[in-house]
Amino acid sequence: MNLLGSGLVYAGLSIALAGVASVVKPLRFLRVRTRSRGALVFFLGLAVTTAGLLLPAGDTRIDAARSRIDEYTPVYQFGEMHRTQVAASREQIDAALRQVTPEEIRVYPALTWLRRLGRPSGPGILNPPPGKPILDIFRHDFVVLSDEPGRELLMGAGKVLKGKVDLSLAGYHALDGPPAMRLVFNFRIDECGTGGCTLTTETRVITVTPAVRRAFAGYWRVIYPGSALIRRSWLAAIKRRAERAAQAPSAPS
Repeated sequence: MNLLGSGLVYAGLSIALAGVASVVKPLRFLRVRTRSRGALVFFLGLAVTTAGLLLPAGDTRIDAARSRIDEYTPVYQFGEMHRTQVAASREQIDAALRQVTPEEIRVYPALTWLRRLGRPSGPGILNPPPGKPILDIFRHDFVVLSDEPGRELLMGAGKVLKGKVDLSLAGYHALDGPPAMRLVFNFRIDECGTGGCTLTTETRVITVTPAVRRAFAGYWRVIYPGSALIRRSWLAAIKRRAERAAQAPSAPS
């Protein structure tokens, strides 16, 4: 449903942009032959975008927990999952995961610059200091919920509209009063049959009240393509670093 909503948002924006262009000069190759028809195309695009933003977000429920993220978030409303195969050991992948810097995630600097609209900001997730492992930067805003080296790292954060969130583990669990939401993401390493491993990252968002859910749905559907691109690029950066380590010659004993 959320993927459909995001698709409608961007399809609608594309239609609306074509309508604006046709008001200036009708796009005859799109069979928009008059400015008035261009205006109709614009309003059609707005309607499609609005439908995507307002599309209801239902619950996703996990029947049986198979990972730490399942234990912490058996029910959620928004989520995404990406995976890649890595020709390296669990230990090499885990080390790479903890060493990757923002510069290695190729789309990260550009997309975070867009996210903050080019405005300067202090060091943080949206303006990371160079050369520092990105997970160390995330620790300023996220709490480590579970850390099993070589298997799964799970981090989470909460948000309230007023006041400050307690980023301790106890504070994360206590965040259940309205209006509030929780966000968790993980990296999980699973063995595969080819001698390498499957590396997965998953993000889940849990909203506490219907009002927060409706508000977040629109935000999520706008940022989803960029979010997915960052996570895929993040996995690719870990894969490159881990496979370089796996291919490096062993030091003589």
